[in-house]
Amino acid sequence: MNFVSRLLTIIVTATLTSAAWIVFGSSLFEKDGVLARTDVEAEDAARDSRQDSDAPVSAPENPDAEPTPQSTPLDREATVQPDRRETANLVVPVLNVSASELTDSFTDEADSDQLHEALDIPAREGTTVVAAALGTIEKLYKSDSGGNTIYVRSEDGKTIHYYAHLARYAEGLREGQKVRRGQRLGEVGSTGNADPASPHLHFAIFRTLPDAQWWEPATAINPYPLFVKE
Repeated sequence: MNFVSRLLTIIVTATLTSAAWIVFGSSLFEKDGVLARTDVEAEDAARDSRQDSDAPVSAPENPDAEPTPQSTPLDREATVQPDRRETANLVVPVLNVSASELTDSFTDEADSDQLHEALDIPAREGTTVVAAALGTIEKLYKSDSGGNTIYVRSEDGKTIHYYAHLARYAEGLREGQKVRRGQRLGEVGSTGNADPASPHLHFAIFRTLPDAQWWEPATAINPYPLFVKE
């Protein structure tokens, strides 16, 4: 009996142990499978997230952007001829030069690309240059072509007088300064691209808009008829 009992005990114990291992192993396999699936899903999610973050994003329309203002075109038909009332009191801008001594050089060819569009007034170097009319000095500017130059804007803002090739400016001359007709502005010279052997004042008149800058394109007016009253 003792032998049979021991044998039965061994068989039962072995059977129970095997069953336990089967149940435990199945549970462990399922657990590992769940973990494995979870890791794969996490990796896939991370990859999708990276792909989404790298995808190009369309720039949204800017509702706050202001419309670009359109510049007002200059009415050339209305400004080709200056108002005689504005130019009636012009004086020749080189001291002691009379209107009868002037030569119309407006249509001369300055170079192969453009016309001269100015009046050249020859004079001895150092001769006084005066303001042709009342106005405000908008810019004192030194350029490669014009040398020492002055831009004087009229009181209504629609006309700019341009003086170029000056040897020097009058003492104390400054931007923003109001000048009267006949006031000294500087001296005749040959600065810029002028011929040193032929000093002269390069004088131009431009019709523009009151809110236009001194350097913006404008319509050139022939000064010669205004001085000789043609």
